[in-house]
Amino acid sequence: MFPLKSLLPAVCAFVYAAQVLVSGAAQAHEFWIEPQAYQIAPGETARAAFHVGQDFKGPTFIYVPRRSVRFEQVAGGAQAEVAATVGDNPAFQLTGAPEGLLIVAHEAAAQTLAYKTWDKFQRFIDHKDFGDVLSAHTARGLPTENFRESYSRYAKALIGVGDGAGKDRVFGLRTEIIAQANPYTDDLSNGLPVLVMLEGEPRTNAQVELFEKAPDGTVTITLHRTNSDGIAVLPVRAGHSYLVDAVTLQPRDPAEAPGVAYHSLWAALTFAVP
Repeated sequence: MFPLKSLLPAVCAFVYAAQVLVSGAAQAHEFWIEPQAYQIAPGETARAAFHVGQDFKGPTFIYVPRRSVRFEQVAGGAQAEVAATVGDNPAFQLTGAPEGLLIVAHEAAAQTLAYKTWDKFQRFIDHKDFGDVLSAHTARGLPTENFRESYSRYAKALIGVGDGAGKDRVFGLRTEIIAQANPYTDDLSNGLPVLVMLEGEPRTNAQVELFEKAPDGTVTITLHRTNSDGIAVLPVRAGHSYLVDAVTLQPRDPAEAPGVAYHSLWAALTFAVP
């Protein structure tokens, strides 16, 4: 017989795959890290779960190492790998959290999504405001049926521990959203500025989707754009939690991966305003 411990990774991988199928996560919806509590006292345990879904609603996902490229935290100003174990749910758990701004960052392993027709892909294009993709697609001589898109997801979360003091930082993810003010300590009466980056450079004139969750769970969605410096100023309100989302679509050479015509990069940031 095989030791139970040796079977755990395989079992967790199976559970993860089942979650994907049941939840529809294979449709390349938003991925985010949602804390169980956005503000905690020093010394308490910080917990945050992986979610995949739409409209700031979706099931939690267990931690599976082979589905994770990077999983890091900044606690007490020190950056380190998250000590996660296969099967953890919530995926992030930090006991004895030190005072200050706690930052969690995760890069998920790339996955692929198949499209039987162009119509479904066009809805994605329109939703994320990618412009006239079809003309370039046709010029590349690619089919409008039975093609694939690969995608990767990069999520961050901000948790206030005690006074919550501190600043968000750049982790060097391929695409990343960086808060330019601290939602737990700063005056946000004029909004919260965020910087959207791609490949280490500011993303200009990029659509930013803001999901605002009220205390009763109601979610409101608004669209914003980055300026010439890659900054978008987001309206926020006390007592609400937020998911900020920005997506990039890049053409991909199908010769590198048969049938894969595009790669999308999803950046997400979650936080709350006390």
